[in-house]
Amino acid sequence: MRKDYVTEPVSTIYFGGGTPSILPSSEIDAVLSQLSKTFTIEPGAEITLEANPDDITPEKLQEWKQIGINRLSIGIQSFFEEDLAWMNRAHNAEQAQNCIHLAQDAGFFNLTIDLIYGTPTLSDEHWKKNVDTAIALQIPHLSCYALTVEPATALDKLIRQKKLADIDTEKQARHFEQLMEWMKASGYDHYEISNFAKPGFKSKHNSSYWQAKQYIGLGPSAHSFNGRSRQWNIANNALYIQSLAQGTIPAEEEVLSSEQQLNEYIMTSLRTMEGISLNKLLADFGKDKYDTVLKTAHSHLTSQHLALENNFLKTTASGKLLADGIAADLFIL
Repeated sequence: MRKDYVTEPVSTIYFGGGTPSILPSSEIDAVLSQLSKTFTIEPGAEITLEANPDDITPEKLQEWKQIGINRLSIGIQSFFEEDLAWMNRAHNAEQAQNCIHLAQDAGFFNLTIDLIYGTPTLSDEHWKKNVDTAIALQIPHLSCYALTVEPATALDKLIRQKKLADIDTEKQARHFEQLMEWMKASGYDHYEISNFAKPGFKSKHNSSYWQAKQYIGLGPSAHSFNGRSRQWNIANNALYIQSLAQGTIPAEEEVLSSEQQLNEYIMTSLRTMEGISLNKLLADFGKDKYDTVLKTAHSHLTSQHLALENNFLKTTASGKLLADGIAADLFIL
């Protein structure tokens, strides 16, 4: 591991990117113990574990709490049977609600759940019930995503064979607009395009990505970032383990140019409620790039997809539907 990734105290730890809830708690504890020996872990660090509803039991919850897990991210996706079946999820609608009650009974109140919208089986009425259920269950943080179909996946094949209905992009846009309205009315901050939180419950870990802070990724496919370069480990599990046994980290690295750093800042900050700081843009990237971004932003300000507030460029409600395209338009090529 490069030394420039080990210079700051660790404020967040995140077990995810897979299904860590299937691991024995003793193995998660072993990882946490090794991290404590290798890094300085801040007191009260946010330690999140991703969990599937069907993996959550009272016994596991107590074990997770004892080893230091203080935040759970649960892949609910939907509270309706037909949606879960369409998405080929292992859990059912009853488990979707029951696992939340179990977590809260065990003392886990810093919870986040994932919900998927825009699927062919999800009606507007059921989408509202999904969101209402999460609010009624007092979930303080929601991550909500439009379903995407990746090429060469089983889902992609079934849709192309007309065995499953294709994605309706108009429905997805409508569900997103409804979501923004409902969450605002319920007192949640829409602090990132896909993320909503009650005050005090924003994800500290994910916020660090959007703020371009340094982070270390451990394990196959994991990414690291030190502010100037990006490093990613190989995805092949067997080769990863073999390389570690030989004393090498199987990773590639990319040093980011000034333009790439600027584009990443535009892409990540435009997804947040704060937006692009024009002061930071000028100070970190110079007047030429500052002027170029402002010139390109003019048309989006005119169309009211962007707004300029307190020297920050941020997306409006309608602009959030177009955030990726607006960011790409602002990129310096």
